[in-house]
Amino acid sequence: MRRRVNAESRVPKQWHNFLREDENKAELFHYLAEYVIANVAKTAVDEGKQVISTKGVEVLNVLTDANIHELAPCSHEEADTRILLHVEHAGRHGLKRVMIRTMDTDVLVLAIGTYSKLSLEELWVSFGTGKGLKYFPVHTIATRLGDDRARALTGFHAFTGCDQTSSFAGKGKKTAWDTWLNFDGVTTAFELMTCLPSSTTLTTIMPSLERFVVLMYDKTRIFNSVNETRKLLFTRKGRSIDNIPPTSAALSEHVKRSIFQAGFHWGQYLEQSPSIPSPSEWGWQKGESGNWEPFWSRLPQASACCQELLRCKCKPDTGCRGWCKCVRTGMVCTALCQCGGSCDRV
Repeated sequence: MRRRVNAESRVPKQWHNFLREDENKAELFHYLAEYVIANVAKTAVDEGKQVISTKGVEVLNVLTDANIHELAPCSHEEADTRILLHVEHAGRHGLKRVMIRTMDTDVLVLAIGTYSKLSLEELWVSFGTGKGLKYFPVHTIATRLGDDRARALTGFHAFTGCDQTSSFAGKGKKTAWDTWLNFDGVTTAFELMTCLPSSTTLTTIMPSLERFVVLMYDKTRIFNSVNETRKLLFTRKGRSIDNIPPTSAALSEHVKRSIFQAGFHWGQYLEQSPSIPSPSEWGWQKGESGNWEPFWSRLPQASACCQELLRCKCKPDTGCRGWCKCVRTGMVCTALCQCGGSCDRV
């Protein structure tokens, strides 16, 4: 239930239910922003400090010469990128050491990926709570990674799974990171994903990304095609359907969603009003509920196009005879069969 938030409002007993309503959260954050400026900022100014608070697309500040017109109006959909917009603004106006407080992995990755564009000597991220609280020296991490890999990090993060994009089944960040270390050729593809995409971005980076996915699932494969790799792993290696790469068609849609996140959303963190195209052009579709949902693939589901999947254990040298499953059902042998579909029966 929606409740109007003001100074006299009592704390709701069912706090989680209260925060499920977007309008409740918006009113609460607006109230807190106004309260901070009215009751904290003035004292901070007397101590030589400056407090800036966001309120929707606006920015609140008690100083008239704080250059806050460079921060608002701001139409960023996520706080992740808006934080970096404020950090860049702070560096451009004299601050050399900045700390970001967050509990979101995306923010840490974005900070590392964008550090080279910030006019700072040191950038720290305070991450976690309690005994798990850690301080990450972003400036040191970015330097050790090198400019190319640091800039490509956000593309890597979007492609291998983040809050907005799915990960690959059974393949976590460590597996993906180890694969990247052994296949440096994909770095350029990840970096291009973070730039404002063009109509040629997908076709340019797809070969490298496809090879990267092949190596994630089987580092010994010489194939560059996910379709060839999934066929071999499923028919010859006995891998389950959950432990083989996606089809090329499904991977293409995943790459679109990754580009949409890394390029259009994260890649425009310096823009007050970034230009975001329709998600329908980048791997998303409107669901029955009216919300955006991933568009997984243009291929039909296997259950819809294959009434029965049989595979015989006949060997190529002996061929298929009357006892063969495929012979008995009148079906032609396929690559699923032990004979590989190359038996001598007609």
